[in-house]
Amino acid sequence: MRRRPVGKIRFRRGASLPSVLTSVNLFFGLLSLVKSIQGQYEFAALFIAASIFLDGMDGLVARLTGTSSDFGRELDSLSDLISFGVAPAILVYCWALSALGRPGMVVTFGFVLCGALRLARFNIQAFTTDKRYFIGLPIPAAAGALAALVFFYPHPVQDRVMGVLVWVLLATLAVLMVARLRYRSLKGLDLRARRPYQVLLTPILILLAIFAWPQQVLLAMAFLYVLSGVLPRRFLAGRAESREGTGPVPAPQSHGPE
Repeated sequence: MRRRPVGKIRFRRGASLPSVLTSVNLFFGLLSLVKSIQGQYEFAALFIAASIFLDGMDGLVARLTGTSSDFGRELDSLSDLISFGVAPAILVYCWALSALGRPGMVVTFGFVLCGALRLARFNIQAFTTDKRYFIGLPIPAAAGALAALVFFYPHPVQDRVMGVLVWVLLATLAVLMVARLRYRSLKGLDLRARRPYQVLLTPILILLAIFAWPQQVLLAMAFLYVLSGVLPRRFLAGRAESREGTGPVPAPQSHGPE
C-alpha cells in the first residue's frame, strides 16, 4: 500500500447545505441577467432580492451547523460577483443607462470592478477585522439598493436627466463598496439568546410593513442601510465600540463574504 504524503490536504467530497444554497443564489443571479436582457426589469429585481435572501441564509446555516469551509467561502465569493455585481449592473444598464452610450458602459463596468475588489478585500481581511462591522458597503447591500429602486419603478427610464441621476447613484455605490467606511454586520447576533418580547416584535412589524407596502418599505430599508455608513450616526457607533474595547476581534471562519 502506498502511503499518502504527510501534510497533503485531502479534499472533502460531497456538497454541504450552505453550498447548495449558494448554488441556488447563483442560479437566481443568472435568471436576473436573462430577465434584464428580456426587458422584464421587475422580475430581474425580484430575483436579485431572492439571491440576497439566500446569501444570508447560506452563511447562517453554515455557522449554525458548523459546516463553514474555505471552499464554501470561495464559492460564495464567485456567486456573489455574478448575483450582486454583474446582475444588478446589467439590470440598471438595460433599465436606465443604455441611452447614455459609453458613459453608461463605463459606470457599469466600474460597479462590477468595485464589487470584485470589495469581495477580494473581504477575503483577505476576514480573520483580522472586527466581525461586528463591514469595511465598505457590502456588495449585497449595493445590489439590494439598485434592485429596490428598479422594483419601485420598473418602467424603462427614458428621461435623460433621470438617467444621469441613476448614473451618479451607480457610481456612488461603487465608491462606497471600496471606501473605508464601516457598516454594521448582523453576523454577531446570537440567535439563541433570549431577548425581550419588544425586540422580537420589530422584525414582525417590518415583515408586515413589507407585506403592506413592499416597494416603498424595501426601498427605504435599502437606502437607510446605505446611508448608515456615511451619516453622523456612525460616530455614535464608534463611541459605543470604544466603551466595549477597541481591539480587533478575530472573526470565526464564515461560509461567505457577505
